[in-house]
Amino acid sequence: MSKPADHPQMSPPQIGVLLVNLGTPDAPDAPSVRRYLAEFLSDRRVVEIPQILWQPILRGIILTTRPKKSAHAYAQVWTDEGSPLAAITRAQTDALQAAFGETVRVAYAMRYGNPAIGPAIDALVAAGCRRILVAPLYPQYCGATTATVVDAVGAHLKTLRWQPAVRFLPPYHDDTAYLGALKTSVEAALGALDFVPDVLLASFHGMPERTLQLGDPYHCQCRKTARLLAEALGRPVEVAFQSRFGRAKWLEPATDAELERLGRGGRSVAVFAPGFSADCLETLEELAIRGKQQFESAGGKQFAYLPCLNAGTPGMAMLEALVRREVTGWL
Repeated sequence: MSKPADHPQMSPPQIGVLLVNLGTPDAPDAPSVRRYLAEFLSDRRVVEIPQILWQPILRGIILTTRPKKSAHAYAQVWTDEGSPLAAITRAQTDALQAAFGETVRVAYAMRYGNPAIGPAIDALVAAGCRRILVAPLYPQYCGATTATVVDAVGAHLKTLRWQPAVRFLPPYHDDTAYLGALKTSVEAALGALDFVPDVLLASFHGMPERTLQLGDPYHCQCRKTARLLAEALGRPVEVAFQSRFGRAKWLEPATDAELERLGRGGRSVAVFAPGFSADCLETLEELAIRGKQQFESAGGKQFAYLPCLNAGTPGMAMLEALVRREVTGWL
């Protein structure tokens, strides 16, 4: 049956994949960081304090003092391609697109900042994607990361008259593809060092301890990742949690405290961040720069930061395998 002459032009149906990471300011300056932090720290899943109490604090002292300090930290790791997180996520997107070819359209978005999730979904729909796999790039599930991506996607879908079918990539903290990629990456990075570290320290992003008490599986999944990776590597992996914020009690042990303890003990250490899919401010500045300074100031001598999976071969093979599994039945 032929279409009516006035029928609107329609793109042929396609499958879309949307990679989603946390986010980054547009530039390493205070105004850009202020906009980014205002959005990030206003998410009720990120800061679970009643807004009537939290917003005056956020709009007062935090957004007045923190942006300048954070902008200085971003400036230390900023590249010609922009923020490391954005540059690496673009590279991951390009590599995944090359792996799938024309069968899948791959895009990326940031939960906070740009490119935003809503416009990214709109672009995929406009390209003819009637089925979209949303892939939050967080191996371990947390309400403040994975769940808020689901929230944002759902909120945007509410604005669409013709909604695509949507799936979400599940957490992959114990997936054999993820653990295999970590093992390969860590072993290669350790093999390139000119020393053998006494301690291999896995630093995960911290969360308030109350999230564990409220039933969030994040802490348990981080511990499981480290345990399974230690078994695969055949050596112990110690665990710590970084990026504490505010006065609440956070998951312990704290990465900075552990680095100082190891430094005082005269140990050598290699630290890596298996919960981050791409190197970013929290890995390149907080661990590789400040973490090293804390370790050496405490008396430590040999320190190494091991990079994230990023867009390297092991990480991209893992990501392709996960995505292919989740779009089974669509291709």
